[in-house]
Amino acid sequence: MSYLLVATVFTFILSAHAGDPDITSDFVVPPGTVADANFFTFRGLRQFLYNGPKDGNGFQATKLTQAEFPALTGQSVSIAALQFAPRGFNPPHTHPRSAELLLVIQGTIRVGFVDSNNKLYTQYLDSGDVFVFPKGLVHFQANVDSAYPAVAISAFGSANAGTVSLPKTLFGSGIYDWLLAQSFKTDVGTIDKIIAANTT
Repeated sequence: MSYLLVATVFTFILSAHAGDPDITSDFVVPPGTVADANFFTFRGLRQFLYNGPKDGNGFQATKLTQAEFPALTGQSVSIAALQFAPRGFNPPHTHPRSAELLLVIQGTIRVGFVDSNNKLYTQYLDSGDVFVFPKGLVHFQANVDSAYPAVAISAFGSANAGTVSLPKTLFGSGIYDWLLAQSFKTDVGTIDKIIAANTT
């Protein structure tokens, strides 16, 4: 019985700190900043409309978090504008502090996530379709069209959802190559090639 009580308390503590902290005022203004209409306006996505990934880039995310837009601090929201070149993709990744709600603006995007039971959920989305990626689960997006680009907007329930890219985290962080080789049931030479591709 005491194990159940400890587990319940632990779960409650973790869930209480899982999202953005509550603020005790209407909004947070950094010291030395004037809170006028300009503070609540972000114009940085204008360039997004014109500077998407071209041949070779494949994918570009323009994030709008509290780092880029301080007015989001304490508001528990952020967005990212996603641009996909033909056959471009956003590699498998997670957002540890938020779910992601994706709205396709242009093109056809194949999306998917893997749950904690290792079940893959995938869907093809067209313009106007919306898909939710549950908080913390591995997911991806890919433009399935080989001729036309795709554009999407992602919304997050955190001013800083965080992004953990699996290729960079696994193969670009310095984890021992022999450990990765054994984990992925391959040889060290293969892992070293993957590491080299993710650290340059």
